[in-house]
Amino acid sequence: MPTDLTRRAWLAGTAAAVAATPTMSQPTPPLPFKFCLNTSTVRNAEGQSRPIVELIDIAAKAGYSAIEPWMGEVEAYTRGGGTLRELNKRFADAGLEVPDVIGFAEWIVEDADRRRKGLEQARREMGMVAELGGRRMAAPPVGATGGQSKRDDPKFTQSVIDLLAAADRYRALADVGRAAGVTPVVEVWGFSRTLKRLGEAVLIAAESQAPGGCVLPDTYHLYKGGSDAAGLALLSPAAIGIFHANDYPRIERDRITDADRVYPGDGVGPVRETFARLRAMNYTGFVSLELFNREYWRQDPHRVAATGLAKMKAAAGA
Repeated sequence: MPTDLTRRAWLAGTAAAVAATPTMSQPTPPLPFKFCLNTSTVRNAEGQSRPIVELIDIAAKAGYSAIEPWMGEVEAYTRGGGTLRELNKRFADAGLEVPDVIGFAEWIVEDADRRRKGLEQARREMGMVAELGGRRMAAPPVGATGGQSKRDDPKFTQSVIDLLAAADRYRALADVGRAAGVTPVVEVWGFSRTLKRLGEAVLIAAESQAPGGCVLPDTYHLYKGGSDAAGLALLSPAAIGIFHANDYPRIERDRITDADRVYPGDGVGPVRETFARLRAMNYTGFVSLELFNREYWRQDPHRVAATGLAKMKAAAGA
């Protein structure tokens, strides 16, 4: 019969052997979100948009799952004789979803007449987005940037101070979109005096009581506007309509501009931490690469798109 001493020795040896046995590495779980190309990333050397057909080819060949066009690119296609039905087929044939389209309707401004015209514009544009198979349209605070937009006339750049009033205006925009099956996404604009912070955008979406209300955070704009990316941890996956990915160099907030954006991982922003937060919250939407880097615009657009996708995947741990 084994004694207590020998039994203890056997157990100790077994434990040591188990501890010394190499453990099999666990495979990295797949990302819950997918990658998208915002078409501003691959403009031409003059900073102008490329034809949407060319943009589709660039995104598809680079390996993106989706494309995020600007409304002006869609309208240029229809002005050239193309139809939305044809364009929808081009997206489908290329294997690209259209999770969001960038629009610029004046939905938030103080002037009631301009808001009415903005909602009319949004109604028309959201109908176009729906025909393209899109589900959302970006809703930045156009016209309410507080004197910091390209138009210096104060009547076009008033700030919106009452965020609850802004929430009511977002609800009106959402009501217009619901008829088309398209949800507007409150976009954070860090350079603006209205919606410059993540919390302001979240307040407007939440207090609007709009079904499906959501926000559009952006790595660069969070920094520019003074918000910490850690605030994303307070959001649910459904609160994010789409996420704009980018990075930025070490430049002070008051001096940095859109043109300073760089590939994710090439700057000093909390890119990896942000991707980790999106992964942890099980965000299942799209992460869209949005850059305005003039140096990149002078390069081959296929190379830029492919490099951006590779760097997003590396930063996300894919």
